[in-house]
Amino acid sequence: MLTRSASAPGARGEQLTGKPLGSARRLRGWGGVTAMALACLLTIAAVLLPLASTDGHPGAAQQHSRAQTSRASIPQIRADNCSDPEASLAPSSADGATIDRIKAAGKLVAGVDQNSFRWGYRNPTTGHLEGFDIDLVRAIAADILGDPDAVIYRAIPTSQRIPALKEGRVDVVVRTMTINCERLADVAFSTAYFEAGQQVLVPEGSSVKGYDATLKGKRICTANGSTAQAALRAKSFGADISVTVPNQLDCLVRLQLGEVDGIVTDNALAAGQAAQDPSVKLVGVPFTKEFYGVAMNRGATDLVRRVNKVLDGYRQGGSGSPWMTAYRKWLEADLPGVLGPPAPKYREG
Repeated sequence: MLTRSASAPGARGEQLTGKPLGSARRLRGWGGVTAMALACLLTIAAVLLPLASTDGHPGAAQQHSRAQTSRASIPQIRADNCSDPEASLAPSSADGATIDRIKAAGKLVAGVDQNSFRWGYRNPTTGHLEGFDIDLVRAIAADILGDPDAVIYRAIPTSQRIPALKEGRVDVVVRTMTINCERLADVAFSTAYFEAGQQVLVPEGSSVKGYDATLKGKRICTANGSTAQAALRAKSFGADISVTVPNQLDCLVRLQLGEVDGIVTDNALAAGQAAQDPSVKLVGVPFTKEFYGVAMNRGATDLVRRVNKVLDGYRQGGSGSPWMTAYRKWLEADLPGVLGPPAPKYREG
């Protein structure tokens, strides 16, 4: 059962349920016309939305400070010489300008998802954000501010992850964001905290077999600014790739309404969706290897190093590490067989 949240700040999640109707043009799985309407409302109203805080939220001066940091002259990595995008700055606990500003504000402002089951979603019972990415945000806040709850969460569509950082509206983006050379031209990344891959999600009974020639003539949905969109633009196998949405979950709504024939997205996200909706399934095998990282402003080198320090501790302890504990809690049931986090890579400088 999938949870979508209302678009007003602090609103309780709205529960959308239903049964498959068995027609390609009718609703599959949960929801109905209300689900699609809500998806549209989220697209319009929740482009950048405060989700939860305790002592207010950053004003224009603090946002301007983040924007100044993003324009700082110290880059995370040269995007024109990007041979190993997963290599990040060495970890450090030292404070700097960005850490000092976050401490002065008393809050870490995190761009997250509120609609991705198991990663970042609003629990319909408690109204709280939960998931693998949310646990990582809390670990970062605990390290910098001494309090895992000292966070202001902002819901960010896929297409707004980079603009939110560059415009200084958030300190970090922890939202299943793939590290790649193109994005390193705009933002900095931590070391990798999860390995995923692009795969195809289709309804039961579909003739699509994977990322191959069976896509020809099929309407395939992707999220704007996603690596799936880039992959299909490079090689579509004759698929109709004109349908794009701000949030990946909106593709699932369109699939359930019969408006598209399939979705290309990260298998880590799609596994959770397939677990909730038995009328859809993953087909083929992952056709890319991608690594999620925490995104930050390019000039915020002290924050990049600090997050890498947090991730080092998060990985330590083998099967009893905080990383494995979060994996077993949130992801193992839908994405079994993961033995541990990807090893960190560091670069000089």
